[in-house]
Amino acid sequence: MADRLKLFVAGLCLIAGIAAFYMLEGATATVVRVLAVLAGAAAGLVVAATSAQGREFLAFAREARDETRKVAWPSRQEATRMTLVVFAMVVVMALFLWLIDAALFSAVEALIRGSV
Repeated sequence: MADRLKLFVAGLCLIAGIAAFYMLEGATATVVRVLAVLAGAAAGLVVAATSAQGREFLAFAREARDETRKVAWPSRQEATRMTLVVFAMVVVMALFLWLIDAALFSAVEALIRGSV
């Protein structure tokens, strides 16, 4: 029950920030209005992070960050080389499919005209 209340309050914080954005329309600069929305969102995130679901999400985010640090990322040269290989294969497949399409189009056209 307490977690639901925390999530409800987090939603209210976000709604309050959005409401402040529209209530300050014309009276203040746009920057202040945007900061009001960001403040409401930040307050909502802080409140939501104290709930059980928020703690689970933060633990998941930490684990995901740790896993991305374990990844053996390719070097710039390897990434460039693989990108060129993929691009070349796309061009080759496009030409192949274009040739097949042209051949089938010619065959269907010949069947329609009755010249076969």
